[in-house]
Amino acid sequence: MKSTAKIRTTAKPIKQKRAGVKEQVQSYCMIAPQVIGFLVFSLYPIFWVLRYAWFDYNSVTAIFVGFDNFTRVFTDASYWNSVANTFIISIGKLIIELPLALILAVALSGNIRGKSAFRLSLYVPNIISVAIVGITFSYMFSSFDGIVNHLLQAAHIIDVPVNWFANKWTAIVVIMIASIWQGFGVNMIYFMAGLMNIPEELYECSRLDGANKFQQFIHVTIPQLAPVAQIICMLAIVSGIKMNDLVLVLTNGQPGGETEVVMSYILKLFFPMNAVVTADPQIGYACAAGVVTSVLLAIITVLYLRMSRKATTVNE
Repeated sequence: MKSTAKIRTTAKPIKQKRAGVKEQVQSYCMIAPQVIGFLVFSLYPIFWVLRYAWFDYNSVTAIFVGFDNFTRVFTDASYWNSVANTFIISIGKLIIELPLALILAVALSGNIRGKSAFRLSLYVPNIISVAIVGITFSYMFSSFDGIVNHLLQAAHIIDVPVNWFANKWTAIVVIMIASIWQGFGVNMIYFMAGLMNIPEELYECSRLDGANKFQQFIHVTIPQLAPVAQIICMLAIVSGIKMNDLVLVLTNGQPGGETEVVMSYILKLFFPMNAVVTADPQIGYACAAGVVTSVLLAIITVLYLRMSRKATTVNE
């Protein structure tokens, strides 16, 4: 009897051990696709870019040139023009998009009829393909048969149709409008999630102190949303700097490459699309430009987080 009991007690830990090993194997199998994807599509390309940034590489031959590619980046007027356009578009859409998303989030968080339908309709543009958005807005702002020109002429604001894509600044305005229309819905959802975490007691106390709706918004809602707004603003800045597809579809850098953003400029160095940027692939130089852009983005992110650090302590 003792030997049988001993066998049973020793068999139980063995089964538990096997079950633990099985769970570990299942866990590793579940995270394996994400890890493999990160190694293949993120980590390897980073090292590949860092390597060829030091070479004159055109996909056939690679000649080591040292710092020449980086020197060229800092003296390339076209590259810095694309960087300036990127910041103009990012900051311009940020100034309009975030307040619009916040106001709509506050409005749709109240007790209004059909708010679910409004939320869905405002979020839908975020899931539409960028190519479809670009084509739609290119037709809307078309010079001859665009609906925007027809509406402006019908309202007697303009006498002749405006060629929106013939001028740098009007083309940038169209890019900003299209980007805002597509992106403000997801920021609205983020703000609504932040509004749900604000304690109702704060609004009740403010009502007892005689605060009206506007005063509650200024002194309760905005301070309590500061940590959420910090993250939303950072994501909006990063997404604005990474903008590429929308510009390629709407303007493709025209007129004369004046609306190129930094990502579209680098892409055309890898894969030449027109003679404005380059006629032959300049992969080594494109890698160097990508490295410099990544460093700029990292610096901007660090500076922003330092400047907005106080926002994270609002609830402490």
